[in-house]
Amino acid sequence: MFDNLSGRLSDAARKLSGKGRLTDANIKDTLRQVRLALLEADVALPVVKSFIDRIRDRAVGEEVGRSLTPGQELVKIIHAELVQLLGKNTQPLELRAQPPVVLFLAGLQGAGKTTTAAKLARRLIEKNKKRVAMVSVDVRRPAAILQLKTLATEVGAAFVDSEARENPRKIVDRALDESRRTHVDVLLVDTAGRLHVDDEMMNEVVDVHARAKPHETFFVIDSMAGQDAVNAARAFDSRLPITGVILTKADGDAKGGVALSVSEVTGKPIRFIGVGEKTDALEEFHPERMASRILGMGDVLSLVEEIEDKVNRKKVEKLAGKLKKGRGFDLADLRDQLEQMMSMGGMAAMLEKLPLPGGVNAAAVKEGADDQQLRRQVAIINSMTPQERRFPKTINGSRKRRIAGGSGLQVQDVNRLLKQHQQMARMMKKMSRGGMKNMLRGLGGGGLPPGMGPGRS
Repeated sequence: MFDNLSGRLSDAARKLSGKGRLTDANIKDTLRQVRLALLEADVALPVVKSFIDRIRDRAVGEEVGRSLTPGQELVKIIHAELVQLLGKNTQPLELRAQPPVVLFLAGLQGAGKTTTAAKLARRLIEKNKKRVAMVSVDVRRPAAILQLKTLATEVGAAFVDSEARENPRKIVDRALDESRRTHVDVLLVDTAGRLHVDDEMMNEVVDVHARAKPHETFFVIDSMAGQDAVNAARAFDSRLPITGVILTKADGDAKGGVALSVSEVTGKPIRFIGVGEKTDALEEFHPERMASRILGMGDVLSLVEEIEDKVNRKKVEKLAGKLKKGRGFDLADLRDQLEQMMSMGGMAAMLEKLPLPGGVNAAAVKEGADDQQLRRQVAIINSMTPQERRFPKTINGSRKRRIAGGSGLQVQDVNRLLKQHQQMARMMKKMSRGGMKNMLRGLGGGGLPPGMGPGRS
């Protein structure tokens, strides 16, 4: 989401190299570039102005520490101000209340409220071990009710039925009664959206909100919607006691302006961020980590948490035990690794959270991380027999042609996969013998992760 902004901010800071200290004169051009970068990212003009003023006030006259260059000093100041802009601190869900705890979702049509409700439900069920029910009061769109019902089934939440002819207040009353009777911990209320803010819409959502008496009221905002969405957030905040913002579609082509504007404009923190279409693609929002990602410093903590959540521990332990016994790393093992990488959003999503060296073009590196290549490699392995997966050396020319035909690819694609498997097998062998030190030495010898090697097809 922040690729262009990250590049511009890094370029601006690098231009201060060679300066002894930060002065009004030597940061003037740099701050002008920062201002242009923020405006290009569609950050609200008043937010840009106050942000630049705060950086200038802190930077001018700042002595550069012995371990920092002027550019690094400015990046440190920008990072601190970005954290402030994004909401200072992470605010987890407050679930300590008499059940059912009601979470209320409001926002414009198309922002992703219904999908976000399902993502929240899944998170509450899997992470917080809560019994969750969901209800839709969008009586103007029967399809929205059906969509939420389907998603509730998918994530394992209870669903309270509603119909287009019902009064939204009565739907909420019934949902609360059912939740109490069935000992539900959390009730998610998905409200109707509109294409724009109007009195009818606001009166209805205020009315339903008063009936539901929610513990948390979230405004769901599309990160690609631009400043109109930020203005809508301000309008909702004037009528509803919003406790936080959920930013959706952050994995898309958004410039990032909404994320950098909405908290400052509304005074409400961003609580969650949607990073994909699947129901597990919802992350808790951490201002400090996001500021680091914007400045190209990576977000290793979030990556570690994601690995802990999504990597299949049983398969990892099984592979570790297999390697310890001296058995080789076969193609079925490689397929498991590829599928786990895809479950985490692929190489591009992982690279977004890793710090990249100065001067490296983050956008170019992510473009080179071809996630489609991972899917092609899984297709190749699936086209093999179990015997071939276990004993790759038996795969001769005729077998390669059959495998290529079965996967819809070329023989050279099969050859490339087999070569990458050999590299990983050598790396795994070193790891099993000498631990992490030998594994890193193996990586230094050219054992790149699948999908990151040269000559992509």
